[in-house]
Amino acid sequence: MPIFDRAHTDDLLAFLAASPTPYHAVTNAAARLEAAGFRQLRQSAGWESADGGGFYAIRGAAIIAWYLPEGAAAPTGFRVVGAHTDSPNLRVKPLPDTGSAGFRQVAVELYGGPLLNSWLDRDLGLAGRLVLRGGEAALVHVDRALMRVPQLAVHLDRGVNDSGLLLDKQQHLTPAWGLGPVEDGALIEFAAKEAGVSASDVMGFDLMLHDVTPPTYLGRDQEMIAAPRMDNLVSVHAGVQALIAAASGAGGPLTAIPVLAAFDHEETGSESDTGAGGPLLGTILSRVTQAQLGGSADDYARALAATVVMSSDMSHAVHPNYPERHEPGHRPRLNGGPALKTNVNQRYATDGLGRAIWTDVCERAGIPTQYFVGKNSLPCGTTIGPITAAKLGVTTFDVGITSLSMHSAREMGGADDPFLLASAAASFFAG
Repeated sequence: MPIFDRAHTDDLLAFLAASPTPYHAVTNAAARLEAAGFRQLRQSAGWESADGGGFYAIRGAAIIAWYLPEGAAAPTGFRVVGAHTDSPNLRVKPLPDTGSAGFRQVAVELYGGPLLNSWLDRDLGLAGRLVLRGGEAALVHVDRALMRVPQLAVHLDRGVNDSGLLLDKQQHLTPAWGLGPVEDGALIEFAAKEAGVSASDVMGFDLMLHDVTPPTYLGRDQEMIAAPRMDNLVSVHAGVQALIAAASGAGGPLTAIPVLAAFDHEETGSESDTGAGGPLLGTILSRVTQAQLGGSADDYARALAATVVMSSDMSHAVHPNYPERHEPGHRPRLNGGPALKTNVNQRYATDGLGRAIWTDVCERAGIPTQYFVGKNSLPCGTTIGPITAAKLGVTTFDVGITSLSMHSAREMGGADDPFLLASAAASFFAG
């Protein structure tokens, strides 16, 4: 198979390395949009009418960005690429300083559904946001070996290779970060110093751990990539790049308003003020129609009737060591192009209409596609797709590039697939 221009994948790997948390991902996405001429709108401010231009709004670790074509009428529909900024990981508890047996440790809580064993014996850094007195936030990114969750030696667990590794989520996943007695306040004081702020000004925090091993190409011919947080920053990155391309006119005149909606908290069910189950996207789209384009409530209803959502999240490739875990008639592979994800029980939102739209998107872009459906005996995951479809009442379909080791601290994918996904997103925006 031909190897595509890897400039997109190079850029993706840099984006992944610079985005250890959802807060960093949103900040980096916003910086790229700003460089392309987009400007931020505050949700608490009044929005003026606009005849064209790129805009974005941030709430916490979610970002909604859109481009208004010049002369767009109020009932113009939206083409939304939906994704999420969060990934399963270990997050710091409110009182983080703990210890045992002469080790200084950090109390952590499991976020989402991480593959627990993948966090063992890895060099871990610390990142997130510190909320300061007055409500401002400071980002912190300690990208060096700071912590480690040590595994029990085989000499003390003789049956581990035969009976399997069993981890107690409370007892066995507490990372060590020093030697000596427990020091209350030490972690936040350290994080504040790294962020260049005073610890006395830190009123709250959202901190998490990350693997400090850099994203990289993998394989004899570098046809694969290994990286953290591919689920789902691959889709966020693709959506940002596709939206910038749409705003530049690269795909020709736009018949709909292109939107990137990157939510937080997908890994925990999306029920939050920054998740797909909240009002964030609907509120912003209604303000675009009514405040920026001068439309009415009826115009907004008409716009939603003409709206399509491409929910983009990672999918599964057939695992070479576990082929029996996959549906035998559908065998998606790495570098085979993004897969259309279907589930008749609405774990994914794709129906026949969505498949037709996706097929047209891929044909116009000249890219290959695959199909993912779960094995009947193994329930599949879900995405923001069904949630967004139900929340807004809009046509929605689910896609994603294929991967192995999903929800691991370090995932694996095809090196050409991110470019293909971004090309599909650009084609989707072009209508």
